[in-house]
Amino acid sequence: MRWGDKPYHALDFEMKRRFGEKVYRLALNGGMTCPNRDGTVGRGGCIFCSAGGSGDFAAPASLSIPEQLRQQKAGIRQKRPVRKFIAYFQAYTNTYAPVEYLERIFTEAILDPEVVVLSIATRPDCLGDDVLALLARLNRIKPVWVELGLQTIHEDTARFIRRGYPLSCFDRAVHALRRCGIEVIVHVILGLPHETAKQMLQTCIYLNHMDIQGIKLQMLHILKGTDLALYYEQQAARDAFSVLGRDAYIDLVIRCVEQLSPDIVIHRLTGDGPAELLIAPAWSAHKRTVLNQLHAELKRRDAWQGKYFAGVSHADDYMQS
Repeated sequence: MRWGDKPYHALDFEMKRRFGEKVYRLALNGGMTCPNRDGTVGRGGCIFCSAGGSGDFAAPASLSIPEQLRQQKAGIRQKRPVRKFIAYFQAYTNTYAPVEYLERIFTEAILDPEVVVLSIATRPDCLGDDVLALLARLNRIKPVWVELGLQTIHEDTARFIRRGYPLSCFDRAVHALRRCGIEVIVHVILGLPHETAKQMLQTCIYLNHMDIQGIKLQMLHILKGTDLALYYEQQAARDAFSVLGRDAYIDLVIRCVEQLSPDIVIHRLTGDGPAELLIAPAWSAHKRTVLNQLHAELKRRDAWQGKYFAGVSHADDYMQS
């Protein structure tokens, strides 16, 4: 089975199916922080998180949401004609604020006539009943997506990266969002320190049994100014930790996708950290080259001929301890 020009259920295909044309993401900044930074849960954030709170490509928080939308649209339209957009609140934890403030900024975004989807990146432990009620109301205006930064199902790794919540919290958040009719997209990082390929596959298999609608897969980036950068420098000198090479990453991400239902939309298979911050892997800066190689490998493998998930029959092997 194919979805347009790709052998997997890509976001681009899904947006064209739903809205009849290409849809572009506008990265917005609501001016929030994170409970893992302000002392509520922890300080310093997750060890891989830059000072920009994973919103290094988002608009400046000093601008109003309408102005951020206007500037982001103008930048995209300098390169191509676009009529429909996803308003993506990306930086930090985008439900970590008084609900009155959230209602104002989310409403400003969703009522923009060219915005067709409101997407909100947040933590599972920042979805109180008042926030869920707000998201449910907004979802009756236009589709609302909530993007949850899980990264891994493994509690030892979660503690090491200072995620700050247990897997059970994630599970409860997914169930609560789905009861509200909200689509859930999950972020997963491949190549976290000391995780094996088997453990990474276990995360994808686990998510395949959850009621999620989308997934973002990304390699681990080492960014300047993060605690992970310091750890990387210390451990690399002893050959105790290294990032995935490009071929290894491509092989791993394909094996992960093979575990997923075709109903789950794949929003991302790779990523590129800010060039001025990126320490490793250097190959990730060439995103188009990586995607071209990945797509070529997907088409080459027999597993993708006629049966989309050849790997699913082996899922139990990965779930064994």
